[in-house]
Amino acid sequence: MKKAIERLQGDSEGVAYEFPVFRFSGTDEAAPSAYLQAALHAGELPGTVAIDALMPKLAKAEAEGRIRGDITLVPWANPVGRAQYHFTEQEGRFHLGTRTNFNRDFPLIERQDTSLLPDEARLKTVDERLKARLLRLSVGHDIVLDLHCDDESVAYLYVPRQLWPAMEDCAAAMGVDAVLLWEGASGAAFEEASLHPLLSKEKAALERHAVTTVEYRGIADVDGALAESDGEGLYRLLVARGVVADAALAAPGPFKGVVAPLENIDMMPAPKAGAVLYAVKPGDRVQRGDLLATIVHAPGEPDGRAEVRAPQAGYILTRRSHRITRRHDDLVKLVGSIRSQDARSGTLEV
Repeated sequence: MKKAIERLQGDSEGVAYEFPVFRFSGTDEAAPSAYLQAALHAGELPGTVAIDALMPKLAKAEAEGRIRGDITLVPWANPVGRAQYHFTEQEGRFHLGTRTNFNRDFPLIERQDTSLLPDEARLKTVDERLKARLLRLSVGHDIVLDLHCDDESVAYLYVPRQLWPAMEDCAAAMGVDAVLLWEGASGAAFEEASLHPLLSKEKAALERHAVTTVEYRGIADVDGALAESDGEGLYRLLVARGVVADAALAAPGPFKGVVAPLENIDMMPAPKAGAVLYAVKPGDRVQRGDLLATIVHAPGEPDGRAEVRAPQAGYILTRRSHRITRRHDDLVKLVGSIRSQDARSGTLEV
């Protein structure tokens, strides 16, 4: 394993940001290569500790000569967001200087050629330079995993529709509970920027690739046992795809979790501002009309509660971690069996 330090020039003189990159060199030039990054939204750490749990497994494989394809790991992908604190709260989703989501507005290039990426010296802000740098590190890999988490959630993947069902083995190997299929634009998120150079390939060549955003449960699910389990899942994926050789692992079976297009998601906005009393949790199944949450908007008053009910039968994928809401804040992601009346394509959230 080799460690390198990437350095980004900040937006003021004397300010710079650094993050580590770990590389394992493969022994077979024909084998698939893999790029894994975590904490692009800097406070989302389940993926960071999953990579931490994965690395000893890769070190052992390297010592035994079983690393077939090149592997690049970036466990802290966003040093800019990691340094942002506002009134003691970590703010890693948006760059405070530009108000831009760190997972939007990545450069879109037409083929896997880093010379097509913008010159960092000409980019105006450090968040733009970070996005160009992460793509420079990831472009050319066959497997690209962007590890995130939701608020309170089961483990699930966003998968480009063009790569399904070819990526069923990845979902099964990782042991996630659900897969959301998307297509079209996603605000130039990292996943879209990673897929974009591949779209001109023939279907058979495209199926060699695995590109996905991984949502590792909720933001508070930073736990040793979960990290070890997720590290095992990442290792199984690398073995299943031929990046690492391990005869002791069987091929993953069929994926048995929920699979649905993004258009089937009901986001369930709050009808009133107030305190949220949830009646469901991630992983629950509901029928149409079931109570999802109650908003206490006028405590103690006869009409001081408002109910949120399921518009269709489905699966509770996520819920918000906060218990105070504004009117129209989305509370729950419900995966239905039919298209939502409020269907959103590309991205579900800002």
